[in-house]
Amino acid sequence: MSNPATRRASRRGLDWLALAGCLWILASVALAHEGHGPATPSPPPAPPPMASGGTHDAQAWFTDTLLKDQNGRELRFYSDVLKDKVVMLNVIFTHCTDACPLITRKLREVREAMGTELASQVTFVSISSDPANDTPAVLKAFAEKQGVDGPNWLFLTGGQDEVEQVLGRLGQFLPSPEQHSTQLIAGDVAGKRWSRIRPDAPAVAIAQRMQLLAQPLAGR
Repeated sequence: MSNPATRRASRRGLDWLALAGCLWILASVALAHEGHGPATPSPPPAPPPMASGGTHDAQAWFTDTLLKDQNGRELRFYSDVLKDKVVMLNVIFTHCTDACPLITRKLREVREAMGTELASQVTFVSISSDPANDTPAVLKAFAEKQGVDGPNWLFLTGGQDEVEQVLGRLGQFLPSPEQHSTQLIAGDVAGKRWSRIRPDAPAVAIAQRMQLLAQPLAGR
């Protein structure tokens, strides 16, 4: 009979295998922007690396790749952006004229539908698929134009290799900025609970999903 420590390690391993499966699904159903060419099939992300004791390590999986937010701050992707947070992730590029501003406005509506208390528990993270053009200053202007610049909404960019590494861990391997997925990724990072959400879902329904993810925070 296995001992309790072994059973806990096994459960943690299954948690991270489930996350890898979720991100593989995201890669396989990537949606192209309306008005742009179809998304090319993306290979599934590699299995998350194994940490000591047979458990999967979230930091190794998501990586602590250095990115910059809209204020020019350097942030480690896992330790500073994701760790112990409830997050709403999406991918944008600022010279997009169709889906990106529309989805950003939808997420603003989601945040408003949450109410102040719930919204303070959720971090919105928009990652640029066009880091060559989307500098921190450009992202700052985009965030201000959309009315979403604030401490609970990060717009991330960085070097091309760094951004590609992070996007690859989210199941997005992009031959061009326009071919990123428009799907939303909602996650309770500490609880290892993840789901994908269509961006055309009603704002109230998305807010309710985020409430379900945020509820366990009170008990931690």
